[in-house]
Amino acid sequence: MDFTPSEEQAEARGLAARIFGDLSTHDRLVAAGSGTDAALWKELCEAGLPGAVEETGLLGLVLLLEEQGRTTAQVPFAASCVYGLLAVAGHGTDEQRGRLLPPLRDGTAVAAGAFPDRGSVCAEPGGRLSGSVPVVPWLRDATHVLVAAADRTLWIVRTADPGALTEPVETTAPWSAGRLVLDGAPAERLGGPGAYEEMLATARTAFAGVQAGVCAGSLARAVEHTGTREQFGRPLSTNQAVLLRAADAYMDTEAIRVTAYEAAWRHDEGLPYEAQALTAAWWASEAGRRVVHAGQHLHGGTGADLDHPVHRHFLWGRQLDAHLGSGGEVLQELGGLLVKEGPE
Repeated sequence: MDFTPSEEQAEARGLAARIFGDLSTHDRLVAAGSGTDAALWKELCEAGLPGAVEETGLLGLVLLLEEQGRTTAQVPFAASCVYGLLAVAGHGTDEQRGRLLPPLRDGTAVAAGAFPDRGSVCAEPGGRLSGSVPVVPWLRDATHVLVAAADRTLWIVRTADPGALTEPVETTAPWSAGRLVLDGAPAERLGGPGAYEEMLATARTAFAGVQAGVCAGSLARAVEHTGTREQFGRPLSTNQAVLLRAADAYMDTEAIRVTAYEAAWRHDEGLPYEAQALTAAWWASEAGRRVVHAGQHLHGGTGADLDHPVHRHFLWGRQLDAHLGSGGEVLQELGGLLVKEGPE
């Protein structure tokens, strides 16, 4: 395994780091509330970063999503790249790719994912969907939604079409989420057998990458705080308990990162990666929760301030924990998969 970024991946990551770092500031995040920073989204699209994921692969996307997570940037970058660009590029017909990819690349179309399957949407004859999904991240920005039906088929629904209703929903993190209600909504099939499982593994890997960035950003804020805040005439960072808590958080963050990298690398190499994606999701759920809690605790009383930047990392970390599925659920699924596959 070689996780060294290619020249194209490194350049894209550097550009993403600069744009997110310059524009995803605390003041702008506060102003965005639970909505999207439209100017930041426009800047990312004009720089060609959404479209770049088709060339840099899933590992390249994970590198970009780390930068989004590091700054908790309020844009539908992860959702649209995973449930739009990668889904259509990987499983669409030639006609679907020609029609859907250009607007997804330039940001005039945005995809969200009613995913994974919870058995609440049914596909009817004639390619129409009925059912509801209570929470879909970034639905309020979406022009298209990738929907997993109860039979584990994938469908694309246009949010503006008759029979598709979206209602705003507030979540732990300000992800511009909504409730999706489908009543005979027209839909087009995406992919064939195995598409659902492949997209689920892709989404888990990508959002584990977001969590790696969220945790890195939280830890960086904690290191800065404890290195400058003094107690009894010396920095908090010289306290052994603080050092150990930060060290544990660092190791957890690295575990999330390396497992996400491994799953993404295997995907790009054409190797089976479902078990690795579940492993990354488990680390992102379990360890991610520990890290963002540590980030707040290491800020002391300041960490209890809901307006402090570190609290946003806490909210994102907890939301990603829920989005990926609880650690126990993911571990149970991983165990079942390993039993099914048997010894290599």
